[in-house]
Amino acid sequence: MPADLTTEAAAQARRPFIAPAWHTLSLLLILGFFSWYDAQHAQNAGSSPAAATHGAIPRGYLLAILYQWGIAAWAWGGMQFKGGKLHTLTGGSWTSWRSLGLDVALAIPFWGVWELTARLVHHAVERVQTPTTAYHPPAGFAEVFLWILLSVSAGVCEEIVYRGYFQQQFRAATRSVVAAVILQGFVFAMAHAYQGWKQVLMIAPLGILYGALVAWRGDLRASMIAHTWSDIFEGWLKFL
Repeated sequence: MPADLTTEAAAQARRPFIAPAWHTLSLLLILGFFSWYDAQHAQNAGSSPAAATHGAIPRGYLLAILYQWGIAAWAWGGMQFKGGKLHTLTGGSWTSWRSLGLDVALAIPFWGVWELTARLVHHAVERVQTPTTAYHPPAGFAEVFLWILLSVSAGVCEEIVYRGYFQQQFRAATRSVVAAVILQGFVFAMAHAYQGWKQVLMIAPLGILYGALVAWRGDLRASMIAHTWSDIFEGWLKFL
C-alpha cells in the first residue's frame, strides 16, 4: 500500500472527537426530553380540538424555530471545549456562485432519490398499527411564511446537529463512517418520536440518506438545500 494512503487511513482512524462525551450525552438528553414533551403536547392537542386551531399553529412554528436554533447553538457551543469552529460542523461555506450552483445541482437529484425512498418506506410501514400525530398543513400567509422559515431553520440546524455534530462524534467513537451514518440516522429518527413510531420507521432511512450524502460530499451544504426543500414540499406544497 502506498505511504500516502497508509497515512490517510491512519489519520481517519485517529479522527478526534469534536466535543466532550458529557456534552454529547447532554444533547441526547435534551433531544429526548423535547421529543417526549412534544408527544405529550400532541396527545393533549388531540383530545382538545381547540388546541389545534390555527391561532395556536403560528405560535407552535415560532417555538419550533427557536428550538431548532437553540439545539444548533448548543451543539456548536460544545465544540468550544475542543477548540472547534463552525466550519468544523458544516465543512465550510460557499465560496462562489458556482459552488452554490453545484450544490443545488446535487441536491435536486438527491431529493428525487429521497422522495422515492420516502414513498417506498411509507408503503412498507403503512400497515403498522400505531398512533400517528395529526398534521395540520399551514394555511394563510402568516402560517405559510412561518412554515418556510421553520423549514429553512430545520434544514440548517438539523443538518448541523445530526450530520455535522453527531455524525462526526459517532465516527470518532466507532472509527467507522458507515456506523456513524447509521447511528446518527437512528438518533435523528428517535428525536421525531413525538410524531409516532410509524414516522420513526420512515424517518430513520431518510436520515441515513442525508448522512450518506454528507459522508460523500464532506460538507453539509447540499444536504441543507435538500433538507430545506423536502420540508417545504412535504409540509406545505404537496397539500396545495
